[in-house]
Amino acid sequence: MERLSLQDLVQVTGGRLRDVDSADAEFDRISIDSREIRPGDVFWALKGENHDGHDFTKEALERNARLCVISADRADSVSGASLIVDETLPALGRFARWHRDRFDALVIGVTGSVGKTTTRELIYAALSGQYQGIRSRKNFNNLIGLPLSLLDLDPSHEFAVMEMGASQIGDIRELCDLARPEVGVVTAIGPAHLQSFGSLDAIIQTKGELLEQLPSTGFAVLPGDDTLLRQMADRAPCPVIFVGQNDDNRIQARHLEVHAGSLRFHCEGQDFDIPVNGRHTLSNALCAIAIGLEIGVSAQNLASGLTKFTPAPGRGGMVQIGPWTVIDDTYNASPLSVAASCRLLNEIVVPGIGQRLLVLGDMRELGPTAVFEHERIGNLAAELRVDRLLVCGEYAGDVARGAKRSGMKAHQIAATNDTETLLAILDCWLEPCDLLLVKGSRSTQMERVIDWLKSHAELHQGLYSTGQHRNCA
Repeated sequence: MERLSLQDLVQVTGGRLRDVDSADAEFDRISIDSREIRPGDVFWALKGENHDGHDFTKEALERNARLCVISADRADSVSGASLIVDETLPALGRFARWHRDRFDALVIGVTGSVGKTTTRELIYAALSGQYQGIRSRKNFNNLIGLPLSLLDLDPSHEFAVMEMGASQIGDIRELCDLARPEVGVVTAIGPAHLQSFGSLDAIIQTKGELLEQLPSTGFAVLPGDDTLLRQMADRAPCPVIFVGQNDDNRIQARHLEVHAGSLRFHCEGQDFDIPVNGRHTLSNALCAIAIGLEIGVSAQNLASGLTKFTPAPGRGGMVQIGPWTVIDDTYNASPLSVAASCRLLNEIVVPGIGQRLLVLGDMRELGPTAVFEHERIGNLAAELRVDRLLVCGEYAGDVARGAKRSGMKAHQIAATNDTETLLAILDCWLEPCDLLLVKGSRSTQMERVIDWLKSHAELHQGLYSTGQHRNCA
């Protein structure tokens, strides 16, 4: 963010300064975490589920923050240099929207039930070879995170890829009001966050809000092989570009090859080789290609940019941990994404592969559909002939039941309530050269399995290198 004056903050937010020497003082950074404050920063006190930023204003000022932005109802309990606004969260949104409107950068909005972050990163990689831009920070995709990401814009940026998440009807519309996207991408729609949405229809309605908010001068990109997404196209007041493998897509991939850590295909006269895992990422990559082509990036430059793509941590990257090949997909889980992971584990080719182990935690926030969806994943794991299925959590028994009904043998399945028991069983089942895919909803903390594998590999390095490790099952 370029340097701005405190007077800009006052005018945009409608707040009033207190105990501030000069409204002409400048700042170039806003933080909502008092621990990250640097001298001259503005600390924005926001109230979250577990903490209230107003309780940390003293710490922020001790770290030499320029001032703290606080809500009027907390003004009497907070001392020191302050900007008092009606409510801090809406004020942050107003300031971010004002900041976004100061620049001509092309804003691209990305939403969907799965694949948002991967698509965001693919778009960023594809365009960065020719244009300078930004993308959302980390998983900043809500009414707090998106404004902070928009504030990263400066005059040098030509594009901004903004991820947009939602948990209820109207969320995407609010985010669009802040970001004002000119390009919209909906990655996929399926049962996710049903506990808050209530129904799949509500999810469809909400994700489609991005299309409705696009200007007539913009465009949308949708995976055209998905019938549901094709039906949503009428909600966009602008041109829609369909991508996929079918002949009725404007941007079409041909000669698809799936390799370990690589997706290869031919599109628009150009060969692409993208460092991603699984065919389920194809539509995400094609969305990035479609946007690039539409704004004037050559297919050759897009192919070059996409070779630099790096998956975000916990989102399907492949790593070698000791003698095992591990796909770390631990960031989150929904029925769509877990099904894609099952297929990936089945289709991926790794030389000298041993067992294929699927290690799963619960898929959360599915409401009354939770048992059914977990059983379906068990069914799929069995149909795809996974060698070992390890599941832990509240719905582990439902996954196991679905797998058994579809023919998987009891000795191939382990269902536990806790991660510690799962790790003990995994220790017995693991052999050198095994391929593991680890996945679960964020709250299940399945990254603990990845951490255990790393420490286990170090502890038993000598045994594995000499071949002395034996299966204890």
